[in-house]
Amino acid sequence: MLLSQNRTLVRIMRFERTVFCMKFDFSKEPRRDVLCIDVKSFYASVECVERGLDSLKTMLIVMSGADNAGGLVLAASPMAKKVLGISNVTRKDEMPDHPDLLIVPPRMNLYMKRNSEINNLLKRFVADEDHSVFSVDESFIDITASLKYFNCDTAYRLAKIIQRVIYNHMGLYVTIGIGDNPMLAKLALDNEAKNTPGFVAEWRYENVEEKVWALSPITEFCGIGKRMAARLKMSGIESIYDLAHADPYILKQRFGVMGLQLHAHSWGIDRSFLGEKRQVAKEKSFGNSQVLPRDYARRDQIELVLKELSDQLATRLRNANCQTECVSIFVGYSKGQVDGLGRSGWRKQLKIARSNNTKVLTEHVLKLFRENYVPEIDIRNLGVSFGKLVWATTLQLDIFSPPEEQIINTQLDFLIDKIRRKFGFKSLIHASSLLDGATAVNRSGLVGGHAGGNVGLGG
Repeated sequence: MLLSQNRTLVRIMRFERTVFCMKFDFSKEPRRDVLCIDVKSFYASVECVERGLDSLKTMLIVMSGADNAGGLVLAASPMAKKVLGISNVTRKDEMPDHPDLLIVPPRMNLYMKRNSEINNLLKRFVADEDHSVFSVDESFIDITASLKYFNCDTAYRLAKIIQRVIYNHMGLYVTIGIGDNPMLAKLALDNEAKNTPGFVAEWRYENVEEKVWALSPITEFCGIGKRMAARLKMSGIESIYDLAHADPYILKQRFGVMGLQLHAHSWGIDRSFLGEKRQVAKEKSFGNSQVLPRDYARRDQIELVLKELSDQLATRLRNANCQTECVSIFVGYSKGQVDGLGRSGWRKQLKIARSNNTKVLTEHVLKLFRENYVPEIDIRNLGVSFGKLVWATTLQLDIFSPPEEQIINTQLDFLIDKIRRKFGFKSLIHASSLLDGATAVNRSGLVGGHAGGNVGLGG
């Protein structure tokens, strides 16, 4: 009976999809000349240029932790990807041997410097409000107002000029997607420009049916991951074409505002504008995760990393002038390992009395870990996050601990924060961070997400 009902429901969903189709009038949509610009294999390309090598012809990889078997590839040159099949998540022990392959350590500060140089070049072509940095190797610019200034009759022509300028100044190859809006430009970049000889592709509203609807699998589309793809499939939607021809009212009912947004995107509609001023929302949570340098089997070493993560996140809470009411941790097992429940890892959370005290939060994190720890399984990924944030400037005292002790601990935390901001993260560390298995000291000199949560802590 239940199976019959489910089949009927699927038929109804598919019927709803086929009988309703809302078409967008592109003549009423904003048309801009937006470029999405990406440096090919950025880290690897920078390393090639620094060595006087052609980044398209050289086999080079940037590897973190190359001195151990668990080293991780952060970037691979196009030739390394093509010849050896190396991806950005390949481990050292999975690397094929090749006499021409260069393996180099990451230099994150250098990459950030080169990123700044690239964006300074882009600012020669557009006003500041028409320029937006998307990631360390990707930026958007709106050249609508710049075409006449540079005597260009098409966006394609100016895109080729930008390519040449960046190459002449820095020796780096860039790929460029062109679109009527940022989303179409991004889709053109990811799905065509990177595989086109001239590294430039242009997707307009007129190309939606031919190019956007043809994207496959559905996870290649912006905003659709594996989880959303599975939810869409349950509603009979297995392609971008299906999404474009689904009833938007039903999409909103089942997926909320995200459903309406995905429906509009499937038609190439993106009304965001680079020049508009946006309110930056406050953080909803603070989190940090690490891929460990090797498999961790010892519980004391795992707890050591969790302590470091808790310390870093507590500092970020205090810098943001807020407290947390929810602690969560993530544990990912080593590749191929599962526990008795068939899991490759687990995630747990705990509601707590609001706090930003390092000692208190660390105790909660360790308690959560110890209650759920599975012995005799190696661990490779760890993550800690603090959510349900409360912004406050007052001290929240715990009735179960002496107030004097809490005040002293809070004052100590703020003193440590002050010293680290002035003299650097490594100026004052816990003695345990010098033990085998600790990661905070080694990661403190890196940049961005690679810094293991030390960014903004005076690293």
